[in-house]
Amino acid sequence: MDKPVTAPMIKQAKGQRRLSMLTAYDYPFGLLADKSGVDMILIGDSLAMVVLGHEDTLSVTLDEMIHHCKPVSRAVTRALVIGDMPFMSYEPSVELALINAGRMVREGGVRAVKLEGAGLVLPQVEAMVQAGIPVQGHIGLTPQRVAQLGGFKVQGKTAEAAKKLVDESLALAEAGCFSIVLEAIPAPIAEKITEACPVPTIGIGAGVGCDGQVLVIHDILGLYDQFLPKFAKQYAKLSENIGDALTRFREEVEQGSFPGPEHSFSMDEDELKKLY
Repeated sequence: MDKPVTAPMIKQAKGQRRLSMLTAYDYPFGLLADKSGVDMILIGDSLAMVVLGHEDTLSVTLDEMIHHCKPVSRAVTRALVIGDMPFMSYEPSVELALINAGRMVREGGVRAVKLEGAGLVLPQVEAMVQAGIPVQGHIGLTPQRVAQLGGFKVQGKTAEAAKKLVDESLALAEAGCFSIVLEAIPAPIAEKITEACPVPTIGIGAGVGCDGQVLVIHDILGLYDQFLPKFAKQYAKLSENIGDALTRFREEVEQGSFPGPEHSFSMDEDELKKLY
């Protein structure tokens, strides 16, 4: 697909093809992710943990999110760029949600935003969509509500909880979401949600029955070893290669073998002699 991916194109892919989404937090990874051919690139609030070193996603600010959205948006030319709305940037009111979503689009350069939950934030979703800002929903394990959930736990494990998730997906679709992330949900429940929901579901720890899948790029590449969720597959272990390269650099500096002649600049001998 050579054309730039849009939110309507993602919505129309339901039942037609599987969708892929990666996170990216800076220009180099934005380039690499876009080159891979994925449909969507998310500047996730997971950058709080993966890039900024926090213990959860609650600490990242709107300004920090916008700061990271800018380089990714500059790097990507084809995939749909989605910015995560950080904790308390949309919950308090519809007005605040519109202002902050507008900043994500105008300043951050994203072409859609993602927010967590349903229920009380449905009016915010509707208002954003009516204002021309595509919205991606997110239910199941919602990291911004980890304190309320009692930790990073699988959601929808009872019939009652599963029914609530189905209802939330339908409500978000009705409010105008073009797709919905399903995180840490039992695979059979995620499949039922996907069957019932009229817009694509993007799974992360929700089984193969979803319409698409998303993973954190640092998990895929083996760059973040502080915590690896069960659902994250490592396609490479680059931290080992990077560690070896950095150690070799230090050793060569200590040994005096770097920089070598090929890494240095020469000077005309006659000009050099004038100094002595």
